Amino acid sequence: MNINKTHLQDFNKQRLTDHKEQFGFLSIQLDKAQINTNDIIQQLQTFQVAIPSWALGAGGTRFGRFSFGGEPANLEDKIDDVGIIHALTQSAGAISLHIPWDIPNDTEAIKQKAAINGIGFDAVNSNTFQDQNDQQHSYKFGSLCHTDKGVRKQAVEHNLQVIEMGKTLGSKAITVWLADGTSFPGQHNFRKAHQNTQAALQEIYKGIPDDWKMYIEYKPYEPNFYSMVIPDWGTSLSLAEGCGENAFTLVDLGHHLPNTNIEQIVAILMMKGKLGGFHFNDSKYGDDDLTVGNVKPYQLFLIFNELVYGMQNNEGGNPPLAWMIDASHNLKDPLEDLMQSLEAIRIAYAQALLVDRAALEIAQTENDVTRCQEILQRAFRTDVRPLVAEARRLSGGAINPVDAYRQMGVRKQLIGKRGVNVVATGL
Repeated sequence: MNINKTHLQDFNKQRLTDHKEQFGFLSIQLDKAQINTNDIIQQLQTFQVAIPSWALGAGGTRFGRFSFGGEPANLEDKIDDVGIIHALTQSAGAISLHIPWDIPNDTEAIKQKAAINGIGFDAVNSNTFQDQNDQQHSYKFGSLCHTDKGVRKQAVEHNLQVIEMGKTLGSKAITVWLADGTSFPGQHNFRKAHQNTQAALQEIYKGIPDDWKMYIEYKPYEPNFYSMVIPDWGTSLSLAEGCGENAFTLVDLGHHLPNTNIEQIVAILMMKGKLGGFHFNDSKYGDDDLTVGNVKPYQLFLIFNELVYGMQNNEGGNPPLAWMIDASHNLKDPLEDLMQSLEAIRIAYAQALLVDRAALEIAQTENDVTRCQEILQRAFRTDVRPLVAEARRLSGGAINPVDAYRQMGVRKQLIGKRGVNVVATGL
């Protein structure tokens, strides 16, 4: 289904008076602070975040999964759902596919459907953390790190096939996440596992076109609990540097132990020109468990503060970043949750754009710790929601996407079209 533009315009008209009043008040405050409102709006309008194909259905845990009805049963449905989100938010301009969950039956037809919905194809994702029905070797004890050369070869070939699939769709990157690791001491040789992984990643890297990038994720635990082959950003960086200049570290906000200073990681990686992109979520206890900004909005702002500084002072030559949401939607309507995450991301970005960089640099130079805190918290405590809503409205989206989604009865229409008991592929 498509969002009716007339209905969307009518929805915005009902809220336009209140919105203009709120936006006007904020604009006056920003003008007094000599902040260019139009410049920030333009930056917000161009900021796009990819939606992963696996996030469009109801998530779950090992204890259970509860469907919402109307879930996307195939890749065509998933693209339609991203189209709905993008029509309402104007900030979800791409979909990220997971292979083999999302192998197109007709590539050209899929590309046409994506174009109709106004979205492109972000990084493609390989899968060596599951055994597929037709594969010869099992990944039970690892994939790229495996002691068996045949298993490693199979995993490399899968990644190369994913690259070929991405090329046909117009993607420009592959993301490699490994579940490889151990759950018991002595299970494997740490050095050999690392060497095997490096050599396999180098083989994959040789398969990417010159204008592609390879993103290497890291994760400190899960599904293995004693060790992970790529447990942290330093290991990921080392592996990326061992591959070549088009290999980068990918930061997933949920892939850190509690209280990890993610903003510091971001700053160092950007300084080295090796930050490839982000997977956004708001992990409290484990990976990908919550809506972005739901629990830790200040941390999200501090991360964006470093991102904005890095983009404005790019001496390391860091390329444009890839942005994607990667969260689990166990209790909410997945599309509502994704729209809430997009809102939180844009809010944090807008707040970071308000930071008085010149004043902060002076305070840092003078070691005025109190002043540094005041400068950051002034930007964070500014209610930028009217600014984000205006950027969205000017781009043709809804002033309030979640309200519009509910008023238009989108989920009810999806259930009517797809049924109640359908399960999204890959879940």
